[in-house]
Amino acid sequence: MTVTQAEFARAMMDAGEPIPLGLTDHQENSAGRRFNVYRNNVAVSLTEAMHGAFPVISKLLGQKNMDGLAGLFLRQHPPSSPLMMFYGEEFPAFLEGLEQLKHLGYLADVARLELALRHSYHAADAEPIEADLLAALSAEDLMQSRLSLAPALQVIKSSWPIHALWLFNTRENAPKPSALAQDVLITRPEFDPIPQVLPPSGAVWISALMGGATIGEALEQASANTENFDLGATLTLLLQGGAITGLENKG
Repeated sequence: MTVTQAEFARAMMDAGEPIPLGLTDHQENSAGRRFNVYRNNVAVSLTEAMHGAFPVISKLLGQKNMDGLAGLFLRQHPPSSPLMMFYGEEFPAFLEGLEQLKHLGYLADVARLELALRHSYHAADAEPIEADLLAALSAEDLMQSRLSLAPALQVIKSSWPIHALWLFNTRENAPKPSALAQDVLITRPEFDPIPQVLPPSGAVWISALMGGATIGEALEQASANTENFDLGATLTLLLQGGAITGLENKG
């Protein structure tokens, strides 16, 4: 009997599944015991990978709870690639959908922040522009300009204090989080990603730029969302993070 790839993967990810019929070792003997050992090793390795990928979630929940969640997640979302750097893409939505975790509504967004930090770390390098290029433009030309942004740049919008939660669980003597919404910008000016809290509607402005809007068009969107939007502070964060890689001006 031929074992299909789907049957093998399903049995590999779930210890409750029976060993596929017809599965044998190199000596044509039943692969029962060997398969169980291999299955256990795979589960342990992937669980450890989840702890490494989401250390703050693991700390917030505790190791045993994270082990249990990882087991559930692995069965629903087995790896689709041998490259494990981005394994867990579906984990934030998975957390969001668990009824037993509804009282911890911040978990999904904290997981999104951790996932975004990994994406930023593994993103391609890009050379930032000099700040003088922007400073040399007139106000009108600046508003008509479009910016190219570094692949490492990430923006996470949240109704929870996700940056404070991340900081409190990764840095000694960090202040206790307050119940404030925090949108987070991630840049990578050198080797490691740096998460920073954005000013109100900073995420709206940057997201508009990422969608192809000019600086002026993005400013209109941000200002409609937040009166007295601080363009200078948000632009400075991008420049300090080496996140602006190109400037196109039609003026």
